[in-house]
Amino acid sequence: MKVNEIFYSLQGEGRWTGTPSVFVRFSGCNLNCSFCDTYHREGQELSASQIVDRVRDAVSSLSLFTQLTHGMHVVLTGGEPSLQVTQELIELLHNEGWYVQIETNGTGQLPAGIDWVTCSPKEGSALQLDSVDELKLVYDGKMDVAQYGGFRAQVFSLQPMDTGDAEANRLVIEQTVLYCKEHPQWHLSLQTHKMIGIR
Repeated sequence: MKVNEIFYSLQGEGRWTGTPSVFVRFSGCNLNCSFCDTYHREGQELSASQIVDRVRDAVSSLSLFTQLTHGMHVVLTGGEPSLQVTQELIELLHNEGWYVQIETNGTGQLPAGIDWVTCSPKEGSALQLDSVDELKLVYDGKMDVAQYGGFRAQVFSLQPMDTGDAEANRLVIEQTVLYCKEHPQWHLSLQTHKMIGIR
């Protein structure tokens, strides 16, 4: 599996916002979204056991008590992790007590046993998943959100698109807040890691 980086931080968006997590960022994606801020091609080939070793190393500075406590959060992200993530990796992470979240665009099949699937579909792409834990849409103020209303998910998150322009971002946030208020099935998701300046 080609991995761009592995690091320890806080989950910045969606249902698990604020949760201390180790991020495993896989290289490459099968889509080419104009607004993507995480499309990484470079990386290092690692086996499932090497990835788990590095996930463990990412929290090696924590107290022994914390390291021995099961249920720590790991996020498999990208790029598009479904292109590479294996059943072996999921099983090895579970064997060490990790709670496994994956962030996917939903265009590929996933290994069994992932604890939390966050799907962020892109308009025009063919979804291979019909049921996830969290559906998280990047909203530009114009997207037809209603087309996803019948999708099976526990949590529906609407996240304002980061346009790179402060005034445009303010307008998109206002539109997203208004949509959530008018359609309470949807919850506001903000990229808090960008707001507070962490990775």
